[in-house]
This record gives sequence, C-alpha cells and structure tokens, in this order.
Amino acid sequence: MRFFPASFTVFSCRLRASLLASLAFVSGIGIAQATPRIEQWTAPTGAKVLLVASHELPMIDIQIDFAAGSAFDPPGKSGIASLTRALLDSGAGDLDEQAISERAADLGLILGGSTSEDRANLTLRTLSATRERDESVALAATVLAHPQFPAEVLERERIRTLANLREALTKPAVLAARAFHAAIYAGHPYGVNRDEKSLSAITREDLVSFHARYYSAHNASIAIVGDIDRATAEKIAIALTQNLPAGSKVEPPPMPLPLGEGQTARIANPSAQAHILVGQLGMSRDDPDYFPLLVGNHVLGGGGFTSRLMKEVREKRGFAYDIHSYFDPRRVLGPFEIGLQTRGTQSALALDIVRATLTAFINEGPTEKELQMARNNIANGFGLRLDSNAKILGYISMIGFYGLPLNWLEQYPHAVNAVSCEAVRDAFARRIQPNRLITIIAGGDGDKGDGNTKAATKP
Repeated sequence: MRFFPASFTVFSCRLRASLLASLAFVSGIGIAQATPRIEQWTAPTGAKVLLVASHELPMIDIQIDFAAGSAFDPPGKSGIASLTRALLDSGAGDLDEQAISERAADLGLILGGSTSEDRANLTLRTLSATRERDESVALAATVLAHPQFPAEVLERERIRTLANLREALTKPAVLAARAFHAAIYAGHPYGVNRDEKSLSAITREDLVSFHARYYSAHNASIAIVGDIDRATAEKIAIALTQNLPAGSKVEPPPMPLPLGEGQTARIANPSAQAHILVGQLGMSRDDPDYFPLLVGNHVLGGGGFTSRLMKEVREKRGFAYDIHSYFDPRRVLGPFEIGLQTRGTQSALALDIVRATLTAFINEGPTEKELQMARNNIANGFGLRLDSNAKILGYISMIGFYGLPLNWLEQYPHAVNAVSCEAVRDAFARRIQPNRLITIIAGGDGDKGDGNTKAATKP
C-alpha cells in the first residue's frame, strides 16, 4: 500500500498517536479506559453487528462469521465446510477468480478468511476513503452472496487437498491429533476426520446447497473495527448481507457424550520421536469455569518455562524439549489437551510423570505463589492482545459469534485477578478426571534406545 507525501504526514501522526496509546495501555494506565468501546445492534437483514470505532489509522477491518464450520459437514462428506469457504472468491457474480484478485489489488483490498469447527468467515481490510471502502464492501458482498463455485476450481482444490491429506497422514503429529479427537468426540461432529472417500464424494451441488443453508443473514455475525462511524457501519452491514437468503440462526452442535473409562492407543510410525497427546473434554466458550480453568492451566502447562509440566518433564528429567497443556473452548465442550514429543523408548516414563503431575495438580491445586505469577502474567499481558485493529477484530468477532457479554474485554483482567486457589482446585477436580483420560502415542518406533534410559521418579 502506497501513501503519497500529502497523506503520509497525516498517516505518520496517526501512527504515532496509535503507538502512544498502545504504550499507555501496556503501562497499565486505566484498564477500563484502554479497552475498546463496543457498540452492538441487529441489522434490518437480521445479522448481528459489533462495532469498535478507532480513528488512528485510515483503515477498516471487517469479519463476517457464519455458524458454518466443519461441525456442520453432512455425514459422509467431511470437508464441505472448508471447501465452501475456500471457493468463495474463486469466482462470484460476473467475475472470475482472476478478475476478483485484480479488482481487490486495484482497491488495496485484502480478502481472507478461515474455517474452524464452529464457524467459517470472510475477512476484509480496506482503506477508509469513501471510494475504496464502498467498492471493497460491494466486492465482498458479491463474493458472499453470489459465489460461482466453478467445477474446475473445485477439482483443482480437491486434488490439492487430497495431496495435502496424504502427506499429512505420514506425520505422527497429525496421526495423533486425528486419533485423539476421534476418541474424545466419538459419534460427535467435532470428532469426524476428513478422508479421501469423503473428499472425493463432494460435488459442486453440495457446495451450493451448503452455502444456501448456512451463509444466511440471520446466521451472520459481523465485526467492524477501524476508521468508521456508526451510520456508515450500519450501511456496510446491510450491504454485506442484504443479498443473502434470510435463513435462520443455526442451532449449535449437540453436547458430546461423557467419556467412559480412560483409553490408551498406539499408532505405529517409524519416527524416532513419539508424539503423545493426553486429555479429555474441556470447556465451552461461555463456560462458568472459564477463568479458573484458564488460570489453573497456566500453572499446569500453559505458562511456558514456569509451568509445572515443563519443570517436571523437561527441566528435571529432560524427557521432552517442549510440553504444553491447553483448553480449546468451542461452542460446546472443546478439548483439554496435554501434548509432548519424546524418544520412543522413554515414552512410558514420560507418561508416568505427566499423569502424576496432573493428578497432583488436581488434588492439590496451585500454590499461592504459582497462582499469583499466573494471574500477573495473564492480566498484565492482556494489553498486548489488543494493540492492533486486527487483534481487536479477532476478539470482537469472537464476542459477537459466541454471544459473550459486551464488557468481556473490560472484565477479563479483573476476572483473572479474582481467581483463587480454591476456585482452581474446585474447577479442576470437577472437570478433569484422570481415570477418563484419552492417551494417544503416535510414532517412536524408530528409536532403538541406547540402554541408558533411567527410571523416572515421581514429582
């Protein structure tokens, strides 16, 4: 993007103001004042809209989310959600793929998007000048409402996706992840893995039907961040969704079934490193235990070198270069996962330490010192998560899509600092059950050992 000399001075001043604002935020000057002000309304089309006005830079970032993620793939055709999203800008209206790309380049427009289990989205970044803004929104609206889904592009993407899948299935990390999710989400849409059969069965008509069902105005959540006022944002929201079918809000995926007794599965692979995943069902995005589990996990395995798992598995015993744990909150219960790589011959010893460390944490919880360090790291670093419009957009779109309170960002550091040791112990004791852990070990068959592996000691 180029700026001519006359506008560059304005841009420089705005950029300096933005940097100063970010420094003030990071320095801790008024959390309540530094968090962005969110406006919310429902467009006449039925779409939910969230706006954060930020005039430091002459740009606008927009994300349009639909409940159209992989959890909504029809049975036997896993991959439809991803392909539908990927082909949106491969031809729309009377424009082919090349024409859309050239038009976007001419406007300085950046189109993007992604697909997860819960949602699919289209993102756009445009200059806030009237011509560029309006024409960029018009192009994005055409891409959303009138995709062509060209048969030749579908076949091209199918071939590419199948090639990537075949390569991925040679990697123990991918094999472990697929087996892990299939085990904890048995019979649930979150646990379905795409395969060659399902990808080969997808037709252009499947994409058209999926788009008509899920890309509707009432199923849309729009987040807008940048150099824009409320009146203009209202017009943009209408322009983006007025040509979509009205549709209706899509129901969330069903709740996963509770896990029974724990399971351990091994997947053969000639790698020397064993890729290990341990976990079970975790929490939802609006979970009442969200903050105790978040802060507690920072102590357990989410805090890098300060976490217990890192100290016990890496620092004390050298079993792994990296080990982590995390919760992946989704519309319904997302996974809780502990992951590490270790030599195949010492995988059993490493697993003993992982399980013992987790059990001890569930029984005892964090120490006051550990908890205070976790609270400080999370709360004090929160400002860096909001130091750009792109980062703010990510949070605003999440708040809108999952229906979180509009003061969620403002309350986040306060909720973190309010977490107590007792709250962490209580949440982990109720939610994480060692006798129901799913354990997947992929690879490690290529490690023949050197005869020097020592027995592990308990933490």
